[in-house]
Amino acid sequence: MVEATRTGGRPASTGVIPGDVALSVGKPNVAAPDGWKWTALTEVARLETGHTPSRRHPEYWDGDIPWIGIKDATANQGRTLTDTIQHTNQLGIDNSSARVLPANTVCLSRTASVGYVVVMGRPMATSQDFVNWVCSEAIHHNFLRYVLLAEHDAFLRFASGTTHQTIYFPEVKAFHVCLPPISEQNAIAHILGALDDKIELNRRMNETLEAMARALFKSWFVDFDPVRAKAGGIEPSLPTSVAHLFPNSFQKVQGENIPHGWRPSCLGHEVTRLGGSIQTGPFGSQLHASDYSESGVPVIMPQDLTRRHVSTVKIARTSEVNAERLARHRVAPGDIIYSRRGNVELHALIGKREAGWLCGTGCLLVRLGTKFPSPLFASFALDRPECRAWIVQHAIGATMPNLNTGILNRVPILMPCDAILAAFEETLQPFAQRVVANEEQVALLSSLRDTLLPKLISGELRVKAAEKLVEAVA
Repeated sequence: MVEATRTGGRPASTGVIPGDVALSVGKPNVAAPDGWKWTALTEVARLETGHTPSRRHPEYWDGDIPWIGIKDATANQGRTLTDTIQHTNQLGIDNSSARVLPANTVCLSRTASVGYVVVMGRPMATSQDFVNWVCSEAIHHNFLRYVLLAEHDAFLRFASGTTHQTIYFPEVKAFHVCLPPISEQNAIAHILGALDDKIELNRRMNETLEAMARALFKSWFVDFDPVRAKAGGIEPSLPTSVAHLFPNSFQKVQGENIPHGWRPSCLGHEVTRLGGSIQTGPFGSQLHASDYSESGVPVIMPQDLTRRHVSTVKIARTSEVNAERLARHRVAPGDIIYSRRGNVELHALIGKREAGWLCGTGCLLVRLGTKFPSPLFASFALDRPECRAWIVQHAIGATMPNLNTGILNRVPILMPCDAILAAFEETLQPFAQRVVANEEQVALLSSLRDTLLPKLISGELRVKAAEKLVEAVA
């Protein structure tokens, strides 16, 4: 027997709003697969909500109780949280309607940003922006996680509101889920969880590789460790062929001490091309909305730019015919892509994977050219906090920052000699290649998971058939 809901308020809705896969507001008139059953979610899981301890009392905050807010959910869609951005404490819990819920509680954002799902990795509290389910032995918490993830597009149908969409409690209390026996729930959760674990492992490996690369860049080009060591009569901890490339003294240039022989410059002086992207206006090369398709040549758009990388999650595509027509907008390995508006401080370094793709509308192309010895150096230099802050500071527009080639031309950059840049590129190439390989595997595993998710959760595909598909790519 599941404890009664502790949310209070109005009773469950009596209407029916079918979802897309295995969830519905009210019991739908849809046949369940053999052995499965449409079940009120509150019959197998205790429904809880959250609350925000008063911000006027700083003593309620910065304690030892993780507190899930919207930013935690949007940054960790589908993941298990072991920590949160903010923490409350027992005093904050005692003086609010917030409650500490157990590990494996499944949380769904119901307002502000609707439809984000996370699972508590340890006891935590949440804001009032979430509805939370403490699962009984009749429903596996990971099976519920995947049901909610599969229904992401349906949540807006469950929501109401003109300014801000919200899923209200009468609808939440009326949630029905199509449940297989617990043994099959466990098997489904295991298959999807194994894929997610492999994806997460690759992501963490890439985070480690990225951190190692950043540390090397900082050591050589920010802290000048090899130069300081040689200036102090100590041989740097580097291969002799690399160590001898660094000078053994500093020079003062423009009021700053920099390694002897290095020079302050700006991006425009070091690159082959700073240019625009595909236009959407009535003149010149352009792509219209009707030119995009589900297959074809990928088109890099501003929303695809993450920190130094291109995200392929929702990348747009166009036909080979359009790509040939817009050939001058094709990108090459070593190119750097910026967004013209919004997060103008972010860029992506183009690798072999993206070669031949198109630089899409709203982007700016930086072509380093064949004479630049290290695209990796350029990317890490442009990603320095000081450099990103400079770009934001000089961007045009108070409400929405705008970037143009004139601003990118003036971005300051400290240039070592070409031999050091070549050594840096050679040292980091194995890191970069491993990152790309991991990203490709993540893309493959993510595609398989996204294909299997609705089919397994709906019962369309059974466990044994899914296991064979997973084994084929494992």
